[in-house]
Amino acid sequence: MSDLGTPDPGTDGMVKAGPRVPPGTRIYAIGDIHGETALLRDIYDQIEADGARHLSKRRVVVHLGDYMDCGPDPAGVIDMFLDDPLPGFEKIWLKGNHEDFMEEFLTGETQTHSWLVNGGGETLMSYGVAPPGFFAGPEEINDTRQALILAMPPEHARFFDGLALTHREGDYLFVHAGIRPGIGLDDQNPFDLMWIRSEFVLSDEDFGFTVVHGHTPVPEPEIRTNRIGIDTGAVYWGCLTCLVLDGPDHFFLQT
Repeated sequence: MSDLGTPDPGTDGMVKAGPRVPPGTRIYAIGDIHGETALLRDIYDQIEADGARHLSKRRVVVHLGDYMDCGPDPAGVIDMFLDDPLPGFEKIWLKGNHEDFMEEFLTGETQTHSWLVNGGGETLMSYGVAPPGFFAGPEEINDTRQALILAMPPEHARFFDGLALTHREGDYLFVHAGIRPGIGLDDQNPFDLMWIRSEFVLSDEDFGFTVVHGHTPVPEPEIRTNRIGIDTGAVYWGCLTCLVLDGPDHFFLQT
């Protein structure tokens, strides 16, 4: 355990309690997966074993986004989600910037080559669609777009349509990238929730809750007074991290 759950003296001398999740609830927050189905299965097995040892009334798995792109089997990750892993656990799926990237490709709103060089080619291939050449023109790009639309199972499309941007549990906010400092949660720009980086991770602002996020890769979980970053580079370093929260306590499961 770190000192995140240890009461700290506030500026007025009063003791400020550390963040907590609701009583009787055990939270499992999973960082960026990026098509790494084997690592996801490993983490699910660890969660299942932990859940069997700690029979909380309510067990919640929060996925922080970035299921697609970069890794070997993005489509397989969605298949795993839809196969109802971890029966008896609530599941929350948030939207990451790579899901946003793919959605914009499907609607023609993104610069296609930007998506491709950021892992979109792996997503296309996982659905059996050949990526376009680097110098592909509009016609070839549109053909690729239509091929992906046809190749993607309807249940996958419905899954992407249903992704949330944030999730709140007790004193924790779960979000893919972070929040913009100085702006209330209700007024946050959806783009920032999926894409913000330095303005958020370098901030020491007290947000009124602890933000649990992915998006910015770090070699090991990053614990600050206002946030916990758990994108530990599954697709780069083979480490997928799950943050476990129960009452004031926390620890990590990792591949």
